[in-house]
Amino acid sequence: MSLLVVGLSHRSAPVSVLERASLASDTQAKLLQDTLAAEPAAEGAVLATCNRIELYADVDKFHAGVAELSTLLAQHSGVGLEELTPYLYVHYEDRAVHHLFSVACGLDSMVVGEGQILGQIKDALALGQDLHTAGRLLNDLFQQALRVGKRAHSETGIDRAGQSLVTFGLEQLADGTDVDVWAAGKRALVIGAGSMSSLAAATLARAGVSEIVIANRTAARADRLVQILTEPGGPGVAARAVDMTAVGDELTRADVVVSCTGATGLVLTAEAVETALAGRTSAEAAPDGAPALALLDLAMPRDIDAAAHRMPGVRLVDIESLAEASADAPMAADVDRVRSIVADEVAAFGAAQRAAHITPTVVALRTMAADVVAGEVARLEGRLPDLDERQRAEITQTVRRVVDKLLHAPTVRVKQLASEPGGAGYADALRTLFDLDPETVASVSRADLNDADVKNRGRV
Repeated sequence: MSLLVVGLSHRSAPVSVLERASLASDTQAKLLQDTLAAEPAAEGAVLATCNRIELYADVDKFHAGVAELSTLLAQHSGVGLEELTPYLYVHYEDRAVHHLFSVACGLDSMVVGEGQILGQIKDALALGQDLHTAGRLLNDLFQQALRVGKRAHSETGIDRAGQSLVTFGLEQLADGTDVDVWAAGKRALVIGAGSMSSLAAATLARAGVSEIVIANRTAARADRLVQILTEPGGPGVAARAVDMTAVGDELTRADVVVSCTGATGLVLTAEAVETALAGRTSAEAAPDGAPALALLDLAMPRDIDAAAHRMPGVRLVDIESLAEASADAPMAADVDRVRSIVADEVAAFGAAQRAAHITPTVVALRTMAADVVAGEVARLEGRLPDLDERQRAEITQTVRRVVDKLLHAPTVRVKQLASEPGGAGYADALRTLFDLDPETVASVSRADLNDADVKNRGRV
């Protein structure tokens, strides 16, 4: 295994850098294609969220791989390499596996224990599969990361340690008040209709807002989200969809706004927010000096002008303020249990990968043995042509049993040894001792890879 990850996150870089380095979906696809075109990389996958950008690759050279992946991240993010480099982290082999498993469990999230990252990991794998950049190693790695994350959430109380970024953001807006009490009866405007916006709308509906307005550039997606919110058995909130051109008018009526779009520029400028505040009637003013307009910006790069922070009557919570607040969030006791799960799973993954590395060699050895048996049986038939069918079958079966018994113990033992650290050399030893044709071993590996790709694509 020569797994390499190069990336940056809220832990290594300021939000201002993350904001500039964010990758649109089409940019992610181009980054993956360029990664495979680079000499050191045989596979690639990119995990891009609002607070992390990570490029995973199977490389044949560590230093060349780090240099190439860092350069590619800089080129596609639009942040110069010299500026980006101080914020990049690098993990290799088992440390890279440990990092992704920790991310999948929510241990590396801005809000510890949040479960949204599992969906984002699944999306990253699906993109790699669609573009055929994720081969056997990355398919195995990301599939296992999803299982580890689910195991952490089912076997521990890590969910109590954190919540979704949406819930955490609403708690910051509520400023110490219970979210359900704070949200009750409010009118909400949700800008965007993607996964984060949908989660925000559902969370607001459960919290008891009186109305939700969905604004999105694609009307069909906004209508679909409204349908989900208003369907029988749902939260039962009043909801309607509007065009993005109506956002200004809706701002004058909204009490809380959640924005999470893929726009590269501001969706709400300071002037738009100021105009909305001026357009509110005195009856709409918040009592007791509370903010008249609560804004939650979950986009990266930001959707809402940071200047809104300084406006009277406005409370703005964005990724930057969430990062500061999360640094003081308490850690649950279950975090230690999750770390133990991650450590066990990393060891198991490494052992499985090392054992899988020797399988093509063992298969090639058994194929060679079968060919030897077939050749010797053919020679025997030529020398003893008077053997009847029953005798010929008995001799053939006996020879096969002898070969199988001779190979059984060493092949079982070599698989056990290969699963241990440093066990990769046993495959080389087998190939040398039995003078196995390298092309035969490679052909088995290619067949395994094709089978694994078909199987894994059906699991995501």
